[in-house]
Amino acid sequence: MQKIHVMIAEDELMARKELTYLLTEEEDVELCPSAESGEQLLQLYREYEPDVIFLDIHMPGISGLEAAQQLIDQAVHVPPLFIFTTAYDEYAIKAFDLEAVDYLLKPFDELRFQKAMKRLRNQIKQRERKLMEPYVSNSTSTGPAKLLIDDGERTVVLSPDMIYFAMPHKRMLEIHTKDRAILSRMTLQELEKKLVGHPFFRTHRSYLVNLNYIKEITPWFNGTSNITLKDIEHIQIPVSRTARKMLFKMFENNH
Repeated sequence: MQKIHVMIAEDELMARKELTYLLTEEEDVELCPSAESGEQLLQLYREYEPDVIFLDIHMPGISGLEAAQQLIDQAVHVPPLFIFTTAYDEYAIKAFDLEAVDYLLKPFDELRFQKAMKRLRNQIKQRERKLMEPYVSNSTSTGPAKLLIDDGERTVVLSPDMIYFAMPHKRMLEIHTKDRAILSRMTLQELEKKLVGHPFFRTHRSYLVNLNYIKEITPWFNGTSNITLKDIEHIQIPVSRTARKMLFKMFENNH
């Protein structure tokens, strides 16, 4: 059974306890540590990367709505899903402006909670299908056959299949082949766009990897992993927990 990793962000102790009880009754839910403020949520999210956040709209410091917007803006692959909690139903419109799965009024009603969980599971399935669409294997690549890489002093002509991975370094982008690193002034996002149609995947905010050169994936901590590449085994490339799920699904779908 695939677990749904859930985080509660709620400054009221009784509300946290009530949500914790309801969620621990769900067999497919794994709870992450809870946050008591918007600032703590942003910190814990970077460490645990939950799939879903039950998020109180009103919290001290950064509000739940503000924290949700920051997580959406910073997402590499997909932001977490949100179920907002509030004592005031007039905030429901603001919650749905952020494409929330649902919202729950305090005190929580168990039947209403179950309805939100059903909606959540359906949305998770729809999101996973949509995320896999760009990575369905094709017999031929649809991206450009050659790339022009400008490092500010010269232009290098490079085939996409020569690239093993790319990562930012200081103010430059390092594009690694089997035996050298080519510097470029383009950003990782710009390179990713140029490589659409080729088997490249963002395993982490700072790494773009050629799927054809992955040798093995080893577990690390909190559901994250490291990738070892063929031919350059001294390089360990981090894989976020969200990316790890997508990566395994991609390999399953392509075999």
